[in-house]
Amino acid sequence: QTALELARWLEGQSAVERVYHPGLESHPQHQIAMAQQSMGGPILSFTLKGGKAAAFKLINATRLLSITANLGDTRSTITHPATTTHVRISQEARDAAGITDGLVRIAVGLEHLDDIKSDVLRGL
Repeated sequence: QTALELARWLEGQSAVERVYHPGLESHPQHQIAMAQQSMGGPILSFTLKGGKAAAFKLINATRLLSITANLGDTRSTITHPATTTHVRISQEARDAAGITDGLVRIAVGLEHLDDIKSDVLRGL
């Protein structure tokens, strides 16, 4: 639920170009996801206007979110897929998959939604 609420909040942020979470009606596979699950899961990603510089500014400004490529934690984590989990994939393949330099991924943990939002706002 927290990840879905965070995704909805991010959709309203002016620095955010697009949010990806299957619980959002704007997600291209929303109907399929909702037939298979109730909320869409704890992981979301979003593209920032300003590319890599904006993504790094956001990630480096966080204090609560743990900067890592690990997805298995009770703490919320934040990562830049183009330079971590997908760094070995060619630029062409990343572009085709929508893994742009402005893409940021958050795996939402057990923290309160307001605390996560405050942490993200530092860098937006």
